[in-house]
Amino acid sequence: MSPAAKADKAAKSAKAETVVKTEKAPKAAKPASKKVVDIKDAPKKAGTPTFSQERLICVLLAPHITEKTSLAMQNTNTYSFRVRRESTKPEIKAAVELMFNVKVDGVQVVNETGKTRRLGKVQGRTQDIKKAYVRLAPGQTIDYEAKIKA
Repeated sequence: MSPAAKADKAAKSAKAETVVKTEKAPKAAKPASKKVVDIKDAPKKAGTPTFSQERLICVLLAPHITEKTSLAMQNTNTYSFRVRRESTKPEIKAAVELMFNVKVDGVQVVNETGKTRRLGKVQGRTQDIKKAYVRLAPGQTIDYEAKIKA
């Protein structure tokens, strides 16, 4: 290595050292200013989700009535509904409480896959559905016919 190349290399390393030494000192923390919080932006209580009324009305599609669900209605005060596939348990609970004015104890959800069907040579598949089994508080009932007539 030539002496000129060694000098250039030494000068570059000296510049790098000066760059490292001349870093800015950290800024002092600003004093905390008082914030005015709007009621809309206030933190919500944990465990109490809020849903729009339009969304809740669309969650329940239809009651799912079979022999098995009829027995469940009589014995365990459990009603079953077909619900939207993207709905959650808290949404289903809120929707039933909103639409039927009852107190819900618990919600269980079942995802049913569609069945394969044939029509001649054509093979197809029925839609997947989601069912919700809603257990009501003691003393609460849902009358489907009364809601239909009203």
